[in-house]
Amino acid sequence: MINIFKKLAGLKDKKNPLASQTEPQDAEQIIAIGASAEPEQTEWLGDDYDEGQLSIDVYQTPDKLVIKSTIAGVKPENIDISINNDMLTIRGKRLRREEVEEENYLIKECYWGGFSRSVILPVEVETENVEAALDNGVLTVTLPKAKNAKQVSIKVKEK
Repeated sequence: MINIFKKLAGLKDKKNPLASQTEPQDAEQIIAIGASAEPEQTEWLGDDYDEGQLSIDVYQTPDKLVIKSTIAGVKPENIDISINNDMLTIRGKRLRREEVEEENYLIKECYWGGFSRSVILPVEVETENVEAALDNGVLTVTLPKAKNAKQVSIKVKEK
């Protein structure tokens, strides 16, 4: 399999005849090089390979954790938020409303399809009081900190 990053960096791969080319001439050549990978070489990635990852901000106040993410174009019913032990996961799907032929694109930067993001919660939270709201494409998840959660210092003894 050709490593697209090696190719773009100008490094040569002695095993691959395509690697003897100096640099890709255009975007179509780069795509063709990346698509030349054998299917069995990419199977280990699994079905979730095409899933995008959300960008998030996480901050805390004395009584809550707040997670914010921009997910414009996604309806609330297409968002799933779950907490399993100390991990919060946000999953969803951004649906394309129109079909455009690939050759008609001049620039294609927007991500369409499934996405997710998991974050380990640094403190215990009251899961029954978690709130989520979507306002102008910004998802805000508010997680109240558990009252009984406390930090314990442990003194280390030398033996």
